[in-house]
Amino acid sequence: MASIGNSESYVKIPKIKFTKLFINGEFVDAISGKTFDTIDPRTAEVTTQIAAADQEDVDLAVKAAREAFDHGKWPRMSGFERGKIMMKFADLIEENKEELAALDAIDAGKLYSLGKVFDMPETANTFRYFAGAADKIHGETLKMSRELQAYTLREPIGVVGLIIPWNFPSIMFGCKVAPALAAGCTIVFKPAEQTPLSALFFAHLSKLAGFPDGVLNVVTGFGSTAGAAISSHMDIDKISFTGSTAVGGLVMQAAAKSNLKSVSLELGGKSPLLIFDDADVDKAVELALKGILFNKGEVCVAGSRVYVQEGIYDKFVMKAAEKAKTWVVGDPFDPRTRQGPQADKKQFEKILSYIEIGKKEGATLLTGGKSCGEKGYYIEPTIFTDVKEEMTIVRDEIFGPVMCLMKFKTVEEAIRRANSSKYGLASGIVTNDLNIANTVSRSLRAGIVWINCYLAFDRDCPYGGYKMSGFGRENSLHSLEEYLQIKAVVTPIFNSPWL
Repeated sequence: MASIGNSESYVKIPKIKFTKLFINGEFVDAISGKTFDTIDPRTAEVTTQIAAADQEDVDLAVKAAREAFDHGKWPRMSGFERGKIMMKFADLIEENKEELAALDAIDAGKLYSLGKVFDMPETANTFRYFAGAADKIHGETLKMSRELQAYTLREPIGVVGLIIPWNFPSIMFGCKVAPALAAGCTIVFKPAEQTPLSALFFAHLSKLAGFPDGVLNVVTGFGSTAGAAISSHMDIDKISFTGSTAVGGLVMQAAAKSNLKSVSLELGGKSPLLIFDDADVDKAVELALKGILFNKGEVCVAGSRVYVQEGIYDKFVMKAAEKAKTWVVGDPFDPRTRQGPQADKKQFEKILSYIEIGKKEGATLLTGGKSCGEKGYYIEPTIFTDVKEEMTIVRDEIFGPVMCLMKFKTVEEAIRRANSSKYGLASGIVTNDLNIANTVSRSLRAGIVWINCYLAFDRDCPYGGYKMSGFGRENSLHSLEEYLQIKAVVTPIFNSPWL
């Protein structure tokens, strides 16, 4: 593990400026005056106190968003005008990328260097992508019969509640907020209670960019209070939630019991990576480790189930263990670090408990398996071998740097075992055989299949789940459709008997 040291020796950590709710264009205290601590995962120490929203605060945020949608400028602007404001917002994100990256590092343990070169530019470019789509939302004309004609309108769905997890606070903000804004919706946004800082900074930038009051509202707080209030609110027209499958079910129930609002869910995963005998072993090892260790394994599409064909299995195991032992775990501000701390104490303890379960159920701990460092939530890269499909560490989403490594014989066996999970979010294939690549990619029940790559995302490529990984899509123009609804307008033709 790299020395944790003093982060100030690598970068000047910014002072926390925004800690209140952002409602109707203003930062305000929670009505109750309640706050909660946000914890720095590098040190397990309190960073600051954040306003804790309750039902009454959500009511105010929804009221502001409702007024902005029903009577405000945003849905009535041309798409071009909305796009101009979104473009300015994107520029402000890039201008402040160092501060935003630092906030995600002290809030979520994310690598500061990666935040500057990837998370923040990617978030800014997501807003640019959807800004460009805002004036290209078109309907169609229909000749229904000899007497009738019609046209369709694609209209914003209304007030949307957006709830995100803590693993990618900035990227997930862009994935959900940008298409909703492009469509003309107004928003009540709830970040995870573990990672509120960048969302509040984005709220500040939205004011500078010129978003009308009430268009973007940010309420911080707990899922059981603020999240539940959003999910069940009668004046919210749609919910988009990313998080665990268990909580996604609660969101869906709350939406159904209130006003049958539209719901899209991007939920858990236990993604398989299939490595065939003809693969380059060194390249396969790199992809496999990236697939499970990127962002400390706190990735919904992490390649946590790695299946290696028997011809190269032993060689792969040896090289994977060697490489994992060189992985640098440490302070996310240290440029040498490849893996920072887990996001919070709860997740840290959950991962360690799963490692113990794996050992008790008979899996062999090849490498890692322990916490590291004198303070903070750091865990060694961990690889298990001798793993069986029925083991808990194979069935459950651990959401940490824990790889389950398994051997297979045939293509058919690999497909069957890959599809045996209740999840279906992502998958990967490593092979030089085009027939295998085509056959397996069409057979895997997952929302995205990577061939000879992993975690390869782009704002123009949709992703989302099969099975218990949810429904709906993030990124691409498919996600824009999640925030639109279709209205048909029918008129009789002149001298029609319908007159």
